[in-house]
Amino acid sequence: MNSCVLPTPVPDDDGDKRWHSIHRRFISDCREKDPDVIFLGDCIFETLQDSETWNQYFAPLHCLNFSIRDDCTEHVLWRIENGALDNVNPKIVVLHVGTNNVNSSADEVAEGILANVAKIRQKLNGAYVILPSLLPRGQQPNKLRDKNAKINELVKEMTKGMDRVQTVAIDKGLVQGDGTISHHDMFDYKNLTNTGAKKILEPLYELLSQILNENELERDLTPSE
Repeated sequence: MNSCVLPTPVPDDDGDKRWHSIHRRFISDCREKDPDVIFLGDCIFETLQDSETWNQYFAPLHCLNFSIRDDCTEHVLWRIENGALDNVNPKIVVLHVGTNNVNSSADEVAEGILANVAKIRQKLNGAYVILPSLLPRGQQPNKLRDKNAKINELVKEMTKGMDRVQTVAIDKGLVQGDGTISHHDMFDYKNLTNTGAKKILEPLYELLSQILNENELERDLTPSE
């Protein structure tokens, strides 16, 4: 069976139960806060939590960031099944996961992403689910970069026509004309610097703002009882 769609906690190899501790903190945040947007996923957004880009673009949108650095699709799926989206009612869930599933095929990872979408929809039937594209990775062209591009194509095709599920391309502008990625944009050729984040995250910010503004407009136009 495809391991990408089997909910699995991260093994406690270091013996400090750090991953489970972070998960419990997220559950606590759900009880105590009222976010409009929840980011759910892996290292790409986890590294942005304390960045200028997060503070400029996303903090003002009443966002919570439930991303953990090394998570794969099956780990996020386990977190959703075990309380990560309970006691909360966001308007939007931004899901970014899959780049860490390095040993799985593009088809398997795409299925894992869709399994997460289905679980989010089960937990939060009225929320929008936004799927930013997986980013290119590696200083030079490589198989993982090609696989992420293929996953993006598959997910875009598989989600066509789904109600309140939308992909958004954020993978443009990182690969230079010679096929390389600059460390000024991705400090380890996988995660974004502030410069790289500002370069590519505007489309995501604009989409979130548009959805939130539409929701506010619909509420304003609803006749009073």
